[in-house]
Amino acid sequence: MLKKVIITTLLFSLCGINVMGQNFESQPPMGGHPGAPPEALQACEGKNAGDTAQFVTPSGETVAGTCELHGGRLILHPDHPREDPEDAGDQIQAAEFTIVDTGQVMCYDHNGEEITCPHPGEAFHGQDAQYEGHQPDYTDNGNGTVTDNITGLMWQQSPDTNGDGDIDAADKLSYDEAVARADTLILGGHSDWRLPTIKELYSLIDFSGSDPSSFEGTDTSNLIPFIDPAYFDFSYGDTSAGERLIDVQYASSTLYVASTENHAGPMLFGVNFADGRTKGYGLASMGGEKTFYVIYVRGETGYGQNDFVDNGNGTISDRASGLMWSQDDSGVELNWEEALVWAEKKNREHYLGYSDWRLPDAKELHSIVDYTRSPDTTGSAAIDELFYTTAMVNEAGQTDYPCYWSSTTHANWTAVPGTNAVYVAFGRALGFINGMWADVHGAGAQRSDPKTGDPEEFPTGFGPQGDAIRIYNFCRLVRATDL
Repeated sequence: MLKKVIITTLLFSLCGINVMGQNFESQPPMGGHPGAPPEALQACEGKNAGDTAQFVTPSGETVAGTCELHGGRLILHPDHPREDPEDAGDQIQAAEFTIVDTGQVMCYDHNGEEITCPHPGEAFHGQDAQYEGHQPDYTDNGNGTVTDNITGLMWQQSPDTNGDGDIDAADKLSYDEAVARADTLILGGHSDWRLPTIKELYSLIDFSGSDPSSFEGTDTSNLIPFIDPAYFDFSYGDTSAGERLIDVQYASSTLYVASTENHAGPMLFGVNFADGRTKGYGLASMGGEKTFYVIYVRGETGYGQNDFVDNGNGTISDRASGLMWSQDDSGVELNWEEALVWAEKKNREHYLGYSDWRLPDAKELHSIVDYTRSPDTTGSAAIDELFYTTAMVNEAGQTDYPCYWSSTTHANWTAVPGTNAVYVAFGRALGFINGMWADVHGAGAQRSDPKTGDPEEFPTGFGPQGDAIRIYNFCRLVRATDL
């Protein structure tokens, strides 16, 4: 595998808002109140409501206060919360792009073993399960539709397109068929259904699932899909029709902007709710049209659209999602454990004036993909130009842009479920196919790779499309400000 070379590239911002100070309550905890850091929970362990307590922040500041009950948990409420009326970065409008939590509740080490979620300073602290965001909340409307009470979107409940009561290969549609059917669908008394964008569709992914890749059995009862089967009808691939168990790709309306430059031809981005990945899939397959499962959506358009503000201090606020991001990335490649350690180190340094940074979870990271941009069309990463992005040379010898680690483990069905972690490709998602490297899945793909190991052991990638194995990725930090 060609050794990747790092090239520093700066994409200059156009405007700035000065941001000073911070509020420790903006970091989500390991359960309980979504606005308190883990230390605020630990300080009140063994105490009663009304007791006083204190903790020391990673930057060395002592925070004292009173233990108060929130969501069934005692949390330290500071006596004198730190406020700065000029803190424009935290004083943002109510979120219009509410990111649903991943649903991951287990912690894992780099070898894939389940572990007790660690405390700050311990190995593997800062992973997905330790932060509670906006928990999934659905309503089954009893008429073939499901309302997502977090996003406000209404969904078709089942991909059983032909209505025969079975979800199988016969229900799948080509992209053109999927677009056309939306114009004629009447469901739940509504006729304004549409094919979802990739960000709308990805809002449904649930990382309590387990990847069945390499599973060779026929009993799927112990497998867990990456969508909530209590609300959405689901079936694994139709093996009687020659499909694999993981052939459960759902179509979105988002086409890859660089598809004309791609060796696979035009592609749409889809979500695979069997294996928990998001990729660009070619519209053609085996000399014909590739087909997909389809569920339609209705509601306000615009979900997934960002509203970025350059705060002028090395941070970018997304006023739509309520998240603040570091403008720079890590600038170096790290494995997953090193990425978690790097985030904690930045907190000890009070990076950019804050000490509640963390690696984003998979859905937070996916929220900042800009699907209108790509290396082949805009000469940039698939991210807004306000962000500074480190360039690199990829396996094909091209100038390219990084994949970024998330804090989310991509669990599988085996006895050692947590060996891989989720990342998002903001540059080309390469695979070695037909004897050459090609952008087989597109900038904006969400894949997963081992948390540890040597990528040089995979000189022609891995899997049927020779996916490039990225054990070392870049990082971009996030903190919450939407409280």
